[in-house]
Amino acid sequence: MSMAPRTDPQSPAPHVADSHDLIRVHGARENNLKDVSIEIPKRRLTVFTGVSGSGKSSLVFDTIAAESQRLINETYSAFVQGFMPTQARPEVDVLDGLTTVITVDQQRLGADPRSTVGTATDANAMLRILFSRLGKPHIGSPKAFSFNVASISGAGAVTMERGGQTVKERRSFSITGGMCPRCEGRGSVSDLDLTQLYDDSKSLSEGAITVPGYTGGGWNSRLYSESGFFDPDKPIRKFTKKELHDFLHREPTRMKIAGINMTYEGLIPRIQRSMLAKEREGMQPHIREFVDRAVTFTTCPECDGTRLNEGARSSKIKRISIADACAMQISDLAEWVRGLDEPSVAPLLTALQQTLDSFVEIGLGYLSLDRPAGTLSGGEAQRVKMIRHLGSSLTDVTYVFDEPTIGLHPHDIQRMNDLLLRLRDKGNTVLVVEHKPETIAIADHVVDLGPGAGTAGGTVCFEGTVEGLRTGGTITGRHFDDRAAVKETVRKPTGTLEIRGARTHNLQGVDVDIPLGVLAVVTGVAGSGKSSLVHGSIPAGEGVVSVDQAAIRGSRRSNPATYTGLLDPIRKAFAKVNGVKPALFSANSEGACPTCNGAGVIYTDLAMMAGVATTCEECEGKRFQASVLEYHLGGRDISEVLAMSVTEAEEFFGAGEAATPAAHRILTRLADVGLGYLTLGQPLTTLSGGERQRLKLATHMAEKGGVYVLDEPTAGLHLADVEQLLGLLDRLVDAGKSVIVVEHHQAVMAHADWIIDLGPGAGHDGGRLVFEGTPADLVASRSTLTGKHLATYVGG
Repeated sequence: MSMAPRTDPQSPAPHVADSHDLIRVHGARENNLKDVSIEIPKRRLTVFTGVSGSGKSSLVFDTIAAESQRLINETYSAFVQGFMPTQARPEVDVLDGLTTVITVDQQRLGADPRSTVGTATDANAMLRILFSRLGKPHIGSPKAFSFNVASISGAGAVTMERGGQTVKERRSFSITGGMCPRCEGRGSVSDLDLTQLYDDSKSLSEGAITVPGYTGGGWNSRLYSESGFFDPDKPIRKFTKKELHDFLHREPTRMKIAGINMTYEGLIPRIQRSMLAKEREGMQPHIREFVDRAVTFTTCPECDGTRLNEGARSSKIKRISIADACAMQISDLAEWVRGLDEPSVAPLLTALQQTLDSFVEIGLGYLSLDRPAGTLSGGEAQRVKMIRHLGSSLTDVTYVFDEPTIGLHPHDIQRMNDLLLRLRDKGNTVLVVEHKPETIAIADHVVDLGPGAGTAGGTVCFEGTVEGLRTGGTITGRHFDDRAAVKETVRKPTGTLEIRGARTHNLQGVDVDIPLGVLAVVTGVAGSGKSSLVHGSIPAGEGVVSVDQAAIRGSRRSNPATYTGLLDPIRKAFAKVNGVKPALFSANSEGACPTCNGAGVIYTDLAMMAGVATTCEECEGKRFQASVLEYHLGGRDISEVLAMSVTEAEEFFGAGEAATPAAHRILTRLADVGLGYLTLGQPLTTLSGGERQRLKLATHMAEKGGVYVLDEPTAGLHLADVEQLLGLLDRLVDAGKSVIVVEHHQAVMAHADWIIDLGPGAGHDGGRLVFEGTPADLVASRSTLTGKHLATYVGG
């Protein structure tokens, strides 16, 4: 066998393929980026920092990740591309050296009631196969264990052509599914309170129906009063049994009302279809209020909340059914699977074991597979998405993370850092958008964007090593080693909020007195029961303003002015000065440009290619009719007002001819939470996570309440912004409010008047009160994980 001649090891010429070790970005102009040009080393960990809104996500997600995804999609046929989301090429001159990008972002997992942690991670799919092979008694295929598959059967004649003749054959089929027939796989059933739907002492013509949208003689109420199934002048309580059935439960029936073809349907199925089929968060406020009042959700009595029918629950492996397995804490389920020794399904057990171990490794061992996906926090959802990538054999891939430490206790951040380094050490490029100094510190390369946010950002302030960042003089560098000191003196509480025997989720009968009139911080590792204690025991309602991490919903037509209610007083002020209707000053109503319908741009759909958005020629992107722009307030038209920043508008509406106290109050709150740079008409879809969180906080500050409950308000905030947030919390407390914060950030803990620490671990290892007292006492005792990390942080 002949050997190829070896080259001289002393002078190896580098192969041309090894020269592509940089991702080069030149002239990036996406969103607020100002011709950004950088070079990112491959197979290294690069962290992108900068204040919230400085352009980090625009560079990493909207430019690098988006172009990689677009190029991969272009490798598929036009037929396949027609089924994929279409993406336009980002605004950038050159993008070189891209590799396949895997994005792990903070988008919440779908809040569909049938989506659980198990279905989102494929763990349920593997469990179903396991039970279909090993479960005793054997009840069928994996579908028999799925709560998304209903049991159905049918029979009938089938006509077909065979050998030139028409042949009829009788066929029958049946599918055995695992769905509970009562709750249809949701785990809970909804009951409507009929007294909230109608007043039975009135007749339909007297306005008996009290459902929103069914009052005032509109089409919804005429559908019932003119249907002919009952006398509209007879009180509902005097209806016969058949009339009441037709009114409440009749099947859809086509009929003519006032000469128009319509479908009549009983009131209850009509409400269930039109109102209850939507997610609660997506409802309009008045509909949500009605649903909260009229609908009660209770655990399904037939399946006891497991979502599975009796057959699926009867098949067991070692006395454990699939319902029991999904209800277990994942760390316990991993132990149970490890104890199954069955050579016939060995590959399946190995794969399931790896998935469950990944949960534990990433710090989510406290979850259960039947946990609804919509109840996970942003940080938990992001880590659930990471699970499928942990054991991956892929290398030379670019992983993009959006603040992976969100929702993590300082104790868990070290574990997350190890995972990021492990992905890098396998030969991958890891790009991380991050604010936490603990994660910035492990970077091989740092890109700092800024110097400010919005239009004041979008440039590269620093590029280099962590040491260079410390001495670089940028905002991030100056605040990198900031450490908040523990308060010398704390405020005295004005009262207490007693919580007794709290048992929501994993809480183990917690008794605690939360002091009022002070800044109280609830801490503990992820999964220790903080949110369960606060949100489960202090329901939002009379006197309580609760600001959670639920995502802001809004289309590209929504902006800070519409979301905060600021546009209403502005429209009224314009209308009053000019003597016209307020509706003219809304781009979503009468004042909209007729060509683009108030969008400012015209979208052209190009099927499997990215759609094209061109600025509307008639309104030049201003979104309003030309006649509307002739009306002025304080020398500005409505489009010029919506182009103002919050700071400008605060001054404009604060004094002079345009003084509008109602608008000025809202603008002051937006400036207070650090959003002075946002323009009033900026679409909500372009805001960063930190900006949305603060926009929501500014909106809730208008609500009348003595107790504010905030869930991780530092999420998405830069080190410099945290100081401003602490100032805002202080102002709220000094104004006589009680502020209760669920938080992991040590600066907020150190600033607290009182700390309540839950733990000691997560899941069933947590749920207990391990410390309550002042931050100084917690640092001095170092008796808990939080205490040890806080002591290290403050240098105690």
